[in-house]
Amino acid sequence: MKRENVTHANLPHANLPLATAMKIILTHEQTDFDALASLLGAYLLDEAAVPVLPRRINRNVRAFITIYGAELPFVDPRDLRGQAIESVCLVDTQSLTSIKGMRPQTRVHVIDHHTPRRDLPAGWEVSLAETGANATVFVEAIQERDIHLSIVQATLLLLGIYEDTGSLTYTRTTPRDARAAACLLEQGASLTIATGYLNHPLSLEQQAIYEQLRAAIESHSVHGHTIIVAPGEAREIDEELSTIAHKLRDLLDPDAIILLISVRGGVQLIARSTSDNIDVARLAARFGGGGHPRAAAALIKSGDLEFVHDELIRLLPDHVRPAVTVAEIMSRDPHLLALDTPVHEIAQRMQRYGYEGYPVVENGAIVGLLTRRAVDRAISHKLNLTAAGLMEAGEVSIAPGDSIEQLQNVMTNTGWGQIPVVEPESGEIIGIVTRTDLLTILAPKATPPGKRNLADKLETALPPARLALLTDIAEIAQQQRIALYIVGGFVRDLLLGYPSLDFDLVVEGDAIALARAVSRKFGGRVTVHGRFGTAKWFLEPTDDGRRMTDGECEGATHFESASHLRLTGESASQRVS
Repeated sequence: MKRENVTHANLPHANLPLATAMKIILTHEQTDFDALASLLGAYLLDEAAVPVLPRRINRNVRAFITIYGAELPFVDPRDLRGQAIESVCLVDTQSLTSIKGMRPQTRVHVIDHHTPRRDLPAGWEVSLAETGANATVFVEAIQERDIHLSIVQATLLLLGIYEDTGSLTYTRTTPRDARAAACLLEQGASLTIATGYLNHPLSLEQQAIYEQLRAAIESHSVHGHTIIVAPGEAREIDEELSTIAHKLRDLLDPDAIILLISVRGGVQLIARSTSDNIDVARLAARFGGGGHPRAAAALIKSGDLEFVHDELIRLLPDHVRPAVTVAEIMSRDPHLLALDTPVHEIAQRMQRYGYEGYPVVENGAIVGLLTRRAVDRAISHKLNLTAAGLMEAGEVSIAPGDSIEQLQNVMTNTGWGQIPVVEPESGEIIGIVTRTDLLTILAPKATPPGKRNLADKLETALPPARLALLTDIAEIAQQQRIALYIVGGFVRDLLLGYPSLDFDLVVEGDAIALARAVSRKFGGRVTVHGRFGTAKWFLEPTDDGRRMTDGECEGATHFESASHLRLTGESASQRVS
């Protein structure tokens, strides 16, 4: 089997001459809009191929075809009349439905975006895309070939993207999907038409199945995740069932929901996940199915409902990763404030450490949270207050074993951006977790990848003498295997291209040892604060008459005209939210 990533070169070529044997385009049964849009897209790229409709089509898709089918090229499979089939373009699926006219030598080219199956025939050509919707790869090729679309064609392709990406809101949505949707809107796709076929209501038969499944739900806790399993029976009903899974998921809000429904052909498994820790595609594959990590299905033709249910429950622990807990993302040993801490001291701490909020405690218990905004407001109004008068009162905390979802709920309900972490048994405050920690877990891709080399900007921003001093300190730190970071406003000015003479350094390691090593090389004196792991380095006046002045940021060097060096060892930092 030849497998490759989707590029425009992999897609069917337009305007190929008709062969004596037929070329057809197929997709999966229970056809959704992405499958139908993929049929259309493949046809637009090769109009010599015949796009064949499956026999079972979702109700909302069937409604669209009923109204707009006359403007679309789809063919009923009964109209093929058994002609020999030379090749098949199989879209939005890797499961081939046999059609009269296929031969052992019939070529198959798969264009799909689902998890690859391992049991595909060796002779198939497989092109897989990492997109939220399969229609996206066809839209990209249509755009590249400058193919004009009618309103109906553009709208159908847009429906394919919107339905499979939840209107660009599902986590598997990619920038490619968004760009393809924008292209279709530019081509005249109608949102008015599309809206009528998305989020359609359940039919009376679907409502009956919905109520049956709702009454039979089972809640299973697996590695900290809530998984709903709902068995049911629909042997006499020929309705699309995946919509019911979406409705129940929206109602119950579990980490995953799995429907097991007895149908005429066996047991239909429909799985939906809302967590990256639960890959339902892998789970469905154990039953001969497949799909996406968050949406998958399987039809189990052998075995009754009870057997499939028991096998599913047995397999769940092996296909669910443990949930991330607060303990895994929190910062330990948080800085705390007493009620009587004056505002000027709090401001100095915030300037030194860069933290945006501090828990306020009384007798070891949390009584409030003090934020930078409250401190800045007090200073601007020259209010001589203490933490007690500035804090937002409350006894808000979270346990280290709580889930990310629980943390998110606490932040939403309280409005606090920094939540103290308290050990339930001892009552000890052992950490703090911030919005930034939460965002890192929920949206890891929000952090720009890679690193920027700012050496050239640094050489331009600093006078030669200060650049040389910084370079020498960095070399000493490297010799001692100590990490050294430039932080603070200097970094902002550097990125913006503004001139700046002040810079701060944070040491990750033994700051006292580094300060003494710097003093040995350059002279001057060192003041050590062993309790806090900090040190200050002072130099005599320089040749141009400048002196070192007191820096404000702990763990930093703050060069004003010329400054002293204050170094702090940082191990577990309380991060900015």
